[in-house]
Amino acid sequence: MPPLHITTPLLRHRSPSGLPLLLKMENLQPSGSFKLRGIGLLCQRAVAAGARHLVCPSGGNAGFAAAMAGVALGVQTTIVVPVTTPASVCDRIRAIGATVITEGTVWDQANKVALAMCEADDAMYVPPFDHADIWEGNATLIDEAIAQAAAMDAEFDVVICAVGGGGLLCGVLEGLHRNGRASVPVIGAETIGAASLQAALESGELVTLPAITSIAASLGAKRVSQAAFDWRLRHDLRSSTVSDAEAVDACLRFADDMRTLVEPACGAALAVAYGNVPELASFRAPLVVVCGGIGTDLDKLLAWRTKFH
Repeated sequence: MPPLHITTPLLRHRSPSGLPLLLKMENLQPSGSFKLRGIGLLCQRAVAAGARHLVCPSGGNAGFAAAMAGVALGVQTTIVVPVTTPASVCDRIRAIGATVITEGTVWDQANKVALAMCEADDAMYVPPFDHADIWEGNATLIDEAIAQAAAMDAEFDVVICAVGGGGLLCGVLEGLHRNGRASVPVIGAETIGAASLQAALESGELVTLPAITSIAASLGAKRVSQAAFDWRLRHDLRSSTVSDAEAVDACLRFADDMRTLVEPACGAALAVAYGNVPELASFRAPLVVVCGGIGTDLDKLLAWRTKFH
């Protein structure tokens, strides 16, 4: 069966400082984010193995991608979300044809409900980011980017990607290694208040944040996955953090430049590329994963800009 995701464009762009960038436009996936790559592959393999009910605990991009995948594959699909999930997101998931169940005030509580459902009726649990199939699927964006860059007679010497739980990061790293680009460093971009990767790299061990205090809800994993953290032993993995204000400003500049909206989580990666941060000083041509996201609109971005300025 063909993949559920599409091949997204690789576009040339320039940062405000003039640094040439390559943008991998994952915001143009049918799900609005890169999530359809990995979650789509996981769901396809699960259904091929006999799964008839998929359950995903996520009120964000992972849940939306799982809903799209499950409905496309013709199986019952349930998305378990905390009560903090915006009604607009729940409505969009229902509109696809998936069932939405609201449980708990935080993701951890919704996750427990999803796990219990899978034990009770033999449904297939679809994690938001922590699964080898997800990383393998996400790695296809690097497969594409390398081929596209070659066709454009372009090259990149570093990859910038947003980091929440680490599903995208693991995919990017797997993609680099399977394409012979193990020497290309990766900068994980996070917002202050959701920087679980940076905390782990600085301490030398996994750290559970006491709370997520950033508006970048898609980065809302209090603890980065073990697999993502372990990559530091095999790859030049770096971290850069930006403020919520910087992430929002990057989203708005990106909207002006590229005429498209992305979430503040994606804005974290854009802010690193736009901000000419010290971590970029030794690089000449970054590849930026424009991871996208469905959880924003222009009114929200403008309200956040007003709040922070």
